[in-house]
Amino acid sequence: MAAVVSDAHVTPWEVRGGEDGGIDYDKLVEQFGCSKIGPELIARVERITGKPAHPFLRRGVFFAHREFEQVLDLYEKGVPFYLYTGRGPSSEALHLGHLVPFLFTKYLQDAFKCPLVVQLTDDEKAIWKNLDIEESKRLARENCKDIIACGFDPKKTFIFSDFEYMGGAFYENVVKVGRCVTFNQTKGIFGFEGNTHIAKVAFPPVQAAPSFPTSFPHMFGDRKDIRCLIPCAIDQDPYFRMTRDVAPRIGYQKPALIESSFFPALQGDNGKMSASNQTSAVFVSDTPKQIKTKINKYAFSGGQSTVEEHREKGANLKVDVPYKYLGFFLEDDERLQQIGQEYSSGRMLTGEIKAILIEVLQKLVADHQEARGKVTDEIIDQFMSVRNFEFEELYK
Repeated sequence: MAAVVSDAHVTPWEVRGGEDGGIDYDKLVEQFGCSKIGPELIARVERITGKPAHPFLRRGVFFAHREFEQVLDLYEKGVPFYLYTGRGPSSEALHLGHLVPFLFTKYLQDAFKCPLVVQLTDDEKAIWKNLDIEESKRLARENCKDIIACGFDPKKTFIFSDFEYMGGAFYENVVKVGRCVTFNQTKGIFGFEGNTHIAKVAFPPVQAAPSFPTSFPHMFGDRKDIRCLIPCAIDQDPYFRMTRDVAPRIGYQKPALIESSFFPALQGDNGKMSASNQTSAVFVSDTPKQIKTKINKYAFSGGQSTVEEHREKGANLKVDVPYKYLGFFLEDDERLQQIGQEYSSGRMLTGEIKAILIEVLQKLVADHQEARGKVTDEIIDQFMSVRNFEFEELYK
């Protein structure tokens, strides 16, 4: 069901904060029925992988899950799992919010030495955004460059476009899921109504199908015993609640999920960045000058209106966008804590924290652009080709 949390609105297609400008994630977890990630689970990940937890995990960016601990149980017993995440290509380039699940998925692939499938839902964007099909397919390929630039292992990663890949075993699973879910159920889960066109109604099983290993016979053969772990933002939870309900009825294991909060728009924490609003987001295609202008001009500040008042009262870190962004992308925990103390006490001014953030984002984006520039058409074709993966190689 679409979640209305303290007058906030959360669906797979729209996120709006409440009157106070925020999302109450505790209530969202309660309403969706998932579990919060605690320090014990984070410590277990570090122990099992022998690696420090990703900052997104340590700092609660990825904060909720469904049966993640069961995946860890299987991993400790030597039972393999695979990762599944995706991207709906509606813009020429990704913005920073889009990068978050891919950066975290890259960490998971490296830490657990496991394969990954990435679904490019070019069909979804043609349906919801009314994009021309050829344009949607072109954007999928452009976005593929940004995904590859995150550093995924080509020997363990399959990226596919729905328009190009759907058929065979994948489509068989789409049909299996679709005939288990009634229209009345989709109205409750997704908020569909009588005037919703049937392309939208038919789409959810397409996003469900990658949760099952038999959708990828060139990777997993006909094995059904390989569990799927899905890193995603929590607004995608309705799709996978449906998927988890259906899975046992069609002979599959339920996918597990690890879910993130939303990356806030520059204007504040009342939603997530939007690819359709250039002033709400920093894009990975932005120039250093554009990044500086966007942060200085649009990034909502929790500082006070005058220097004197700010020195006296300090900044409100709960609403300050520059501090929130540093919480995502400044890797040094001690420096982040120091900045928080200085800024909230009034010793650091808004202009100073924005200058720190600009430097961090300019380097992040420049590094990404350099990596993206090395992604050729041949490399894209390699990642997107339906090729036979050596199963043993997937888990080395």
